[in-house]
Amino acid sequence: MIGVFVEHDNGTLTEASAEALTFARDLGEITAICVGAPDTDALGAHGVGRVMSAAIDGTYAPQAWGAAVAEAAAEASVLLAAGTERGNEVLAHAAIDLDAPFAANCLSYTDGDALRIRWGGSLHEEATVAAPRAVLTVAPHSVEASLASRPSSPEIVTLSPELSPEALAVRIVDQEEASAGVTLATAKVVVSGGRGVGSAEGFAALEELAELLGGKVGCSRVATNNGWRNHADQVGQTGTVIAPELYIACGISGAIQHWVGMMASKNILAINTDAEAPMVTKADYAIIGDLHEVLPALTAAIRAAKGL
Repeated sequence: MIGVFVEHDNGTLTEASAEALTFARDLGEITAICVGAPDTDALGAHGVGRVMSAAIDGTYAPQAWGAAVAEAAAEASVLLAAGTERGNEVLAHAAIDLDAPFAANCLSYTDGDALRIRWGGSLHEEATVAAPRAVLTVAPHSVEASLASRPSSPEIVTLSPELSPEALAVRIVDQEEASAGVTLATAKVVVSGGRGVGSAEGFAALEELAELLGGKVGCSRVATNNGWRNHADQVGQTGTVIAPELYIACGISGAIQHWVGMMASKNILAINTDAEAPMVTKADYAIIGDLHEVLPALTAAIRAAKGL
C-alpha cells in the first residue's frame, strides 16, 4: 500500500497533492489519506483505490493530523505527501508516530533509493531509506500533475482517531483570507522585483505590468528584508515555490534560494543591468538594461498591442 496524505480546500484537491498522486502512481496501489471529506471523484480520476478520511473536529492541528495520518498509514510501505508547508509538517509528526525515517523534498523514489533536493537546491542527494517503511515528501513542481489512464471508484473508509489533549494543544484558532482570486502560487504570470527595484515605490511599475498580463507581483528576499514588500509576496525556498507560465525577474541577481523557488517556471525573462548575473545566465530570455527604463517601455508596448 502506498499512502498519500492529500490536501484539499473544502473538498477541492490542491494542485500540489495532484502532483504527489502522480508521483505515487509509479510506486503501487494508492490509498489517499485526508482529514475531512475531499472530492472522491477527483481522487478516482488520479487512480486512487481507497480513501481513508479522518474525522477531526476543528481547524488544522499539526500533531493531531500527524497522528491521524500515521494511524491510517499503519499498513503502508511508503507514506508520502506534497512538499508544502503543511505536507512537510504533518508527515514529520506522522514519521515520529510511525518510528520511520523522513526524507523531504524528493525528486524520485525507487525501492528505498531517494533522490532529493538539499542545501536550498544547490545539490541533489542520493539517499537510501533503510527501514521497512519510508516517509517522504515530493519536491514542489518536480512532477507535472496528470490523471490516471484508468480512473477508479475508490472505496471510502472513515476513521475516528482517538487524540490526546496534547495533540490538539497547537492548532489554528483564526485565519483571514489574504487575497481573492489568483494567488502567487497559482498565477500564470509572475512579475518579481529584487534589489534593483530600489524602493517600495518602485514596485508600482511591476504592479502595472502584472495587471496588464493578468498576473501577480512577487519579490526576492532582499525586498522583504528591506520592508518593500510583505513576506507573502516572497518567491523562494523560504517564501512561495511557484511554476508560472512566465516569470519576469526585475533587478533580481538570482541567489540559489530564490532560484529554487521559481526554477520550474516554463519561461523566464530577466531584466537586469548585469549581463553576468546568475538570473540572466539561466533565463530563457534577457533584457540588459535599467528596469526603470525597460518596464515603462514594455508596458507601453503591451498597452499598444492590446489597443489600450
